[in-house]
Amino acid sequence: MSARNLFNTIAKKAAAATGSPWTFLAAVSIVVLWGISGPIFKFNDTWQLVINTGTTIITFLMVFLIQHTQNSDTAAMQIKLDELIRATAEANNELLDLEELDEERLEEIRAEYERMAREAGDALTRVRACRSERRDDEAV
Repeated sequence: MSARNLFNTIAKKAAAATGSPWTFLAAVSIVVLWGISGPIFKFNDTWQLVINTGTTIITFLMVFLIQHTQNSDTAAMQIKLDELIRATAEANNELLDLEELDEERLEEIRAEYERMAREAGDALTRVRACRSERRDDEAV
């Protein structure tokens, strides 16, 4: 098994485990036990260092785990969206590699879709107005 596959397997299992209610309950329990032990250790520097070091290490490792999981999920979602665009006859195929375009081109496309959304909203408003006028005419 390659290092990449090994990391992927471990990351997926770790993400599933850390996202469970039991792991959250365990983390809360550790914090509560640490808090309760404060008077025993007279709230000294070592007592504080234990929780600070533990949470820092866990946070550091979780950043990489979350980023890996997010990269994997984003790639899968992008492939699914690309397939939907590809399979739709009237779709704009330029959108298939949208994430690869430069900021200027992305802004041009965004502006075009905003214009189309405004036009669709205006058309809907006109249709609703026509329907309302017809109902008023029928009531007379």
